[in-house]
Amino acid sequence: MKDILDKLEARREEARAGGGQARIDAQHKRGKLTARERIELLLDKGSFEEFDMFVEHRSSEFGMEKQKIPGDGVVTGWGTVNGRTVYLFSKDFTVFGGSLSETHAQKIIKVQDMAMKARAPVIGLFDAGGARIQEGVAALGGYGEVFKRNVIASGVIPQISVIMGPCAGGDVYSPAMTDFIFMVRDTSYMFVTGPDVVKTVTNEVVTAEELGGASVHTAKSGVADGSFENDVECLLQMRRLIDFLPANNESGVPEWPTQDETDRIDESLDTLIPDNPNKPYDIKELIVKVADEGDFFEIAQAYAKNIVTGFGRIAGKTVGFVANQPMVLAGVLDSDASRKGARFVRFCDAFNIPIVTFVDVPGFLPGTAQEYNGLIKHGAKLLFAYSQCTVPLVTVITRKAFGGAYDVMASKHVGGDLNYAWPTAQIAVMGAKGAVEIIFRADIGDKDKIAARTKEYEDRFLSPFVAAERGYIDDVIMPHSTRRRIARALAMLKDKHVEVPKRKHDNLPL
Repeated sequence: MKDILDKLEARREEARAGGGQARIDAQHKRGKLTARERIELLLDKGSFEEFDMFVEHRSSEFGMEKQKIPGDGVVTGWGTVNGRTVYLFSKDFTVFGGSLSETHAQKIIKVQDMAMKARAPVIGLFDAGGARIQEGVAALGGYGEVFKRNVIASGVIPQISVIMGPCAGGDVYSPAMTDFIFMVRDTSYMFVTGPDVVKTVTNEVVTAEELGGASVHTAKSGVADGSFENDVECLLQMRRLIDFLPANNESGVPEWPTQDETDRIDESLDTLIPDNPNKPYDIKELIVKVADEGDFFEIAQAYAKNIVTGFGRIAGKTVGFVANQPMVLAGVLDSDASRKGARFVRFCDAFNIPIVTFVDVPGFLPGTAQEYNGLIKHGAKLLFAYSQCTVPLVTVITRKAFGGAYDVMASKHVGGDLNYAWPTAQIAVMGAKGAVEIIFRADIGDKDKIAARTKEYEDRFLSPFVAAERGYIDDVIMPHSTRRRIARALAMLKDKHVEVPKRKHDNLPL
């Protein structure tokens, strides 16, 4: 019996060694952790249960039958994050460069299927060179099976992709269909075709970092939702993110103990809005002061900075925050901001996370660049997302809410449950200057008349009370009581239920 146990332990040690010490050392020299080290950091200590440790590929082409390593380039299993079950797979770059073979794909598929049965989140740690060329179409078929499961799981269980090294070719499409993508700066990159192919086809000379590094995908393309300095910071932040997320679309948001009183008053909010309506302020200050313990996990921080999205808690329960950011482009909505906001709103709605919206928006960004890039359709995505929501929607207008952007930002008309305004709110078709120059075009030459008309317009329309008179605003509230009012609103709406017409699926304006 002892001999058998020793053989088992020897085989396990062989599997744990991956591609061998030399390749593990090379991984460390690149500033990267190994697949197993990453799992140890991500999961609670001692909670990891591994599947398919001894699986090997079945390929016999190009001498592959002589190169077999247990695990076949991916470590799979389940564990806990702060006591909550998660499933995961971690690609092992030390084994065949983490490339995907038929059996490698089967290991990932098994984890995806188990996560769906258990209704628990699935996390993918990517560090791989794409499909295993020696296996040809068998590897491509494996990709297709993984992709299909990504789609089936969408909106049912949270799916998180963490790019911790190369992610190229077919490998990029699985993360693209998951809910969140995070990257590690300087050591990770994503692209459909690499620099060598780009040079051959288009004659562009570009580095991997310039083509698909974290700086590109977090700030320019919007493909990734955030980036971190190194593997350790990235994985610790993933633990924090998982704490905010429900296990599935029916479990309800997680609830964590808090010492932060829901009726806490913050007098500093009474002076947050500058006297000059054109002067910016940081909307994140409001979010942090409203959320429990000031804990706010921002999503897509570097992309479309004119809108802020992320998770916080109120009364210990997760909420999604969406807010216009006056510090960037005056908080105007453009194509990128609309897409970013819509994506986040749809995630929250899919997983029954209430949404708190802070509004300070002067309108949509004008110009040929925006119109040519489809601002109408992109803006409609955000409108569609809010209109489709069945989760509690609480909206607070802090200052400007002009034009169609007022409607789009979770207004009463598109489904807002409780819509509040600060006394500083200005709700109108447009700003006073533009409105007066249109209405009183004949008086443009007379400065005194224009000034008087502007004052008249401001007094009549640039206040929250016109909207309140019509019931479009439920109450004009004191800024310092914002947290208390939001907390009470969410408590009232906790059992909100909306009947929706039966249909196969909607036709989102993609």
